[in-house]
Amino acid sequence: MSTHVLHPGSRQRVTLDEHLPVDHKLSKVYRTGAGVMGLALLAFGILGLIDKIGFFDTGGDKVAGLNTNGALSVLSICVGLVLLAGMVIGGNVASTVNMSLGILFLLSGFVNLALLDTRYNFLAFRIQNVLFSFVVGLLLMVFGMYGRVSGTLPHDNPYWRARHAEPGAR
Repeated sequence: MSTHVLHPGSRQRVTLDEHLPVDHKLSKVYRTGAGVMGLALLAFGILGLIDKIGFFDTGGDKVAGLNTNGALSVLSICVGLVLLAGMVIGGNVASTVNMSLGILFLLSGFVNLALLDTRYNFLAFRIQNVLFSFVVGLLLMVFGMYGRVSGTLPHDNPYWRARHAEPGAR
């Protein structure tokens, strides 16, 4: 499937394929980012479940230096599996998954920062969890945006070609 973009001042349509070629070097960056973060979250979640911490326990149980409970462990496993699925699929799917989850991690960091010392802190977050959420969110966004958002994209980049449809620009 492709998306048609009509550039202002021209009647020419540009087609942006929704997937990169399998061997494109950008796909490796997207896949590596999704895989590394997915494995880290999966390991954190599994270690949290192995410790048999209560599902909504806010008692301060730690795994790998971060507070956790059963709910956070299960959530970490689910997000890790989504990232690993993005890694397996690759291409724009991995990039989009990385960017989307990166934004969600950043939002989670802000929300949980506001909930730190309240009774609504169901995921047992502490400040180190908030900082972890910010770091993972930023890393996922960098991995997802790599090669898609820049002023100096190479001319063989499919995103550059889609933005510069003029025949002389290629």
